[in-house]
Amino acid sequence: MRNVCVIGGSRYFGRHLVRSLSASADVTVITRGSRPPAGARHLVADRDSRGSLLEALGGRTFDVVVDQACYTPEQARIAREVFGGRTGRYVMTSTVEVYADLDHARPAAEESVDPLSWPVRRSSDGLPYGEGKRQAEAVFARDPVFDFVSVRSGHVLGGRDFTGRLAHYVERIGRGRPIGVHPAAKPASFIGDREIAEVLEWAARARFTGPVNACSHGELDVYALCEAIAAQVGGSPVYQAGESPYSFDRYYAMDNGRATGLGFRFSRVEDWLPEAVACA
Repeated sequence: MRNVCVIGGSRYFGRHLVRSLSASADVTVITRGSRPPAGARHLVADRDSRGSLLEALGGRTFDVVVDQACYTPEQARIAREVFGGRTGRYVMTSTVEVYADLDHARPAAEESVDPLSWPVRRSSDGLPYGEGKRQAEAVFARDPVFDFVSVRSGHVLGGRDFTGRLAHYVERIGRGRPIGVHPAAKPASFIGDREIAEVLEWAARARFTGPVNACSHGELDVYALCEAIAAQVGGSPVYQAGESPYSFDRYYAMDNGRATGLGFRFSRVEDWLPEAVACA
């Protein structure tokens, strides 16, 4: 793998991915304007526009494309048209949210949401995040024009998280402010920002296809997450009935057995959580 294109990749764990890939490959990053890490070639384009992508890409081809910013079936359709014939492998960053509407008593496995049978709407307007990802996967998976992989990431924790979700807990616990929680909050799957970048690079270099779950071993509910943060920053969590980013009223865990069987060795949540808290 010598020539890689990353769509997105200028923020959060995308920066770890681009830096790692750049150590051994020629990396081209496509964004609307934000600059990628040093060492990568930068193309400015609107991924929502077929014409903009075609103009920016010119005659370039790639061994693999890693799509960090595909959220709708329409974006998938455009990417499929533009990159068909330009690459032999396409890796899409997907999400645990594809399982959001399913009621599981056990960690969700990939076959719970089959992109080959998932219905796709012509319009992307008003699609919830998880449904947009499901339908985007379906567009790529049907009648494929390249080998396609969707990496379904657990909730990502780490430094430089532009969403501020982990920082929400760190700041409130540090200041003794109450945290909204569901009375019977359920566990979820998580992964560190550096580890999800490692999974994406592994998937880019591999030969398997289809969806694959990516999460560290071990689950956390909001209470366990807050206790782990408090042990590091000091103080005691104060809870109140309500909502917060990682308080869930349903079981939100994934089974990472497929990735493990294919050779990826996941860490445990406790291996990287202290560093994530320190960087939040």
